[in-house]
This record gives sequence, structure tokens and C-alpha cells, in this order.
Amino acid sequence: MTRWLSDQEQRAWRGLMDLHAELWSAVARDLQANSGLSQGDYAILACLSEAPGRRQRVTELAQTIRWERSRLSHQLSRMEKRGLVVRTECPEDARGAFAEITPDGLTVITAAAPEHVASVRRHLFDALTPEQVEALAEISAAVLDGLRQSSSAGMNGST
Repeated sequence: MTRWLSDQEQRAWRGLMDLHAELWSAVARDLQANSGLSQGDYAILACLSEAPGRRQRVTELAQTIRWERSRLSHQLSRMEKRGLVVRTECPEDARGAFAEITPDGLTVITAAAPEHVASVRRHLFDALTPEQVEALAEISAAVLDGLRQSSSAGMNGST
């Protein structure tokens, strides 16, 4: 039997979908205008700039940013042409590769980060009270925990 959403749940669900779309669009627009980077560029450069040695296995990077490996591969190719990243072979695993941020990539992400943070603050956090920020953090953690539990249960063959 289907457990339909209540009116309140329907309002919350649709609000969440609209919030995600509008917020993502506004932040992406600001990022592009201020730095010339796409959200994908930023996500990759941010991860690599924070990784040990400023590099990460491509498979791990794909998992971190929740992209399919083929999508990441195409994005990395575009970024390599712009001199933002390089890929190198993994000496321990001939099939594996590392993505590494270049000095130019590090310069670009360092310059883009303050404006990106300002955009996130302006479009999200400035509209919320400290209590709402805490509630958002708690809600996000609870939903992500549930998703991760059902994902790992699915991987273990149980439902």
C-alpha cells in the first residue's frame, strides 16, 4: 500500500526541490560570472586543493563529488586543456590514475573561493537564523545518514 505524502510533506518536498534548483542556479551563475568556473570545475579544484599532496585517485574523486567516472573523465579532459589539472598514472596500479591540481588550478581556486563563499552566504545563510542553520545541519545529517544506511544495506544484498 502506498504511503502518500501528507499536505505538509508534499509542501516540504516541493519546497526542497525548488530550493535546490534555485540555490544551485544562483550560486552557479555567480561562480561563472566571478571566476569563469563551472560548478564542476569548482568541485574538482576544491577537492584536489584540500587533498594530501593536492592529488587524488580518480575513482576516489568521483566518489567524493558523487559523479560517474565517465562524467569526471570528460570534465578532467576539459580542465587539462585549460591547464587546471593533470592526470598521472598510478605506480601501484597500472589501470589507476591520479588527478592533480596544477599551480594555475590552485591560483584559480584560491581566487574563486572568497566570492564563492560570499555567494553561498548571500543566497543561503543570510536568509536564515542561527537556529535555522542548526536545524538545516541536523536535517541534512539525518537524511544523509538514512540514505547511506539504505545504500550500504543495498550493497550487502539486504533490503
